[in-house]
Amino acid sequence: MNIITTTELRTKTTKLVEALLRGRSVNLVHRSRIIGKIKPIDEPIKKFDAKKFKKIVEKLNLPHLTNKEIERRYRKAMVKKHGEYLL
Repeated sequence: MNIITTTELRTKTTKLVEALLRGRSVNLVHRSRIIGKIKPIDEPIKKFDAKKFKKIVEKLNLPHLTNKEIERRYRKAMVKKHGEYLL
């Protein structure tokens, strides 16, 4: 797939994605003129590192909340936002 028209973007999206995943670039055609080029990103996608994330969370030192405490804080915020007679 070297070219795709603006109309085909709706119907041939899967083919466009497949071409990009294979590393190919695709020219975008509008009214018989090439108006742009769609190309895959060059940088690799970063993977999630659970150990780093755990260190960041520990550094934040967030309090452990029980479900009851979460519910109490949520109700307090809703009453503040919407008024006392919220059901």
